[in-house]
Amino acid sequence: MGIWNAHTSVGNISGSLIAAALLKFEWGWSFVVPGVMVALVGFIVFLFLPAGPEAIGSEDDHLKDSGKNEIGTPLLEGQTEVTEKPVGFIEALRIPGVVPFALCLFFCKLVTYTFLYWLPFYISHTDLGGIIGGILAGHISDRLDARALTAASFTFSAMPALFFYRIYGSISLYWNIVLIFITGMLVNGPYALITTAVSADLGTHSSLRGNSRTLATVTAIIDGTGSAGAAIGPLLTGYISAKSWTAVSTMLMVARRFASTVLNKASSCAAHGA
Repeated sequence: MGIWNAHTSVGNISGSLIAAALLKFEWGWSFVVPGVMVALVGFIVFLFLPAGPEAIGSEDDHLKDSGKNEIGTPLLEGQTEVTEKPVGFIEALRIPGVVPFALCLFFCKLVTYTFLYWLPFYISHTDLGGIIGGILAGHISDRLDARALTAASFTFSAMPALFFYRIYGSISLYWNIVLIFITGMLVNGPYALITTAVSADLGTHSSLRGNSRTLATVTAIIDGTGSAGAAIGPLLTGYISAKSWTAVSTMLMVARRFASTVLNKASSCAAHGA
């Protein structure tokens, strides 16, 4: 999942490069060309992406194989198929972990998109760190089987990274690139983990009693809450930066602190096997 989620950072880098290259023609082309590319890829996805495993017969093959290995297969032939119903919004919010991870993603995307919109010169280095951070967070969480603990560790570590970037980032371009790379890795690590593996785990939580039609609702809640943070972060920065950039750095560190706080309970439960 971490490797797959690298497409977000790759898209950010590619989009910035394409837009910058088209500026020499006319600024409007920086919107037109990426828009045409998105429409083209969307059309290709519409034509060729299977709607689900059953569309390519994968699920049927799995059922046939499992049926052959079942000793009591004839006894099950008369069972009626149970249709799963998607859960409601409130019921999805009650799934343990959805609210903490949604709030964590809110603050993570607040910080990430502040870098995206207010540090355009260094965005490629932030996203390069984000690619490594997403892959690293996914690998660690798979090894430890602890999503919350991994996300909390990255979130806590991002606070000193933001502090050191504020203090030492202006020494030279080299140190700026190194520090923002590390910051991007620690900021985007939990972001990548929450939007992929965590959402999938919560969408198939044991409290749902096997109902698999919840994944889209859970993902929408988590990612939608994160998108609100992505919108609010740059907006707040516009007002706060008028006073000082030190205040902006403080805001980013406070946001990471809130993200760490809301994950405390989830990570504690994971550590104690609850």
